[in-house]
Amino acid sequence: MELSAYLHRIRFSGDVRPDLATLRAIHRAHQYAIPFENLDVLLRRPVVLDPAANYNKIVGHQRGGWCYEMNGVMEWALKQIGFEVMRMSAGVMRVRAGDAQLGNHLCLLVCLDQRYLVDVGFGGSLAEPLPLKASEREDRPYRLSLSELDDSYWRFAEIACGDGDAFSFDFRVGPADEALLALKCRFLQNDPDSPFINNLVVQRRTADTHLSLRGRVLKAIHATRVDKKLLNTADELVATLRDSFDLDTPEAATLWPSICARHEALFAGTSEQVTELQ
Repeated sequence: MELSAYLHRIRFSGDVRPDLATLRAIHRAHQYAIPFENLDVLLRRPVVLDPAANYNKIVGHQRGGWCYEMNGVMEWALKQIGFEVMRMSAGVMRVRAGDAQLGNHLCLLVCLDQRYLVDVGFGGSLAEPLPLKASEREDRPYRLSLSELDDSYWRFAEIACGDGDAFSFDFRVGPADEALLALKCRFLQNDPDSPFINNLVVQRRTADTHLSLRGRVLKAIHATRVDKKLLNTADELVATLRDSFDLDTPEAATLWPSICARHEALFAGTSEQVTELQ
């Protein structure tokens, strides 16, 4: 595990030091370079919390990953530079499903002049670290907010163009429950109720645009509009992963029948069945 190889992977050049400018630059570079993706889950390849395995996948094999992997590698890299970093357990959409969601997300806290929420594993909405205080910020094409709840939890929320509801996660400031994270990591890749078992999810930020591939539907989310395209063949899927997300994964073609079956079950008779939407 070499810091120089990670910095090359995220296309970061220049000196690094444990200061806010470096933290911002590395956070943004990681978000632009490395996609959020769950291909290994669908291909039935185990996903683990081991930092060396996550590094080997993301840096050695030029892949993406989900929160446990992405923020795991980010934690390692920041500590190598000299930052004070704490892993925190979080719960995606705890606002709807309650405390059962806790542990299904890993985020980070970095202490500098103040405390900062660092998260490169939530799909790319957070471009740069967010000070740990009640606030709102525009990271185009998202509007972000951080609020302190009555039960000592914090809530990070994002709203994209065209979305009426916020997508959020809750966390308490404190060391992560590592046993819970491991339990939820296993659940998310094995339980039939996991949202990652049944659907392909690949996301990436490119400047002020957010690319999202869910099943057959490719979205380019801009500040004022959302462009959509429906993928029609396994070859188009492989090409989209390569050209739009820098993922050279020809084995993804084997997922095409199940992707089509799920799309048909969800969208039969709706506008998502058309080839292209603007």
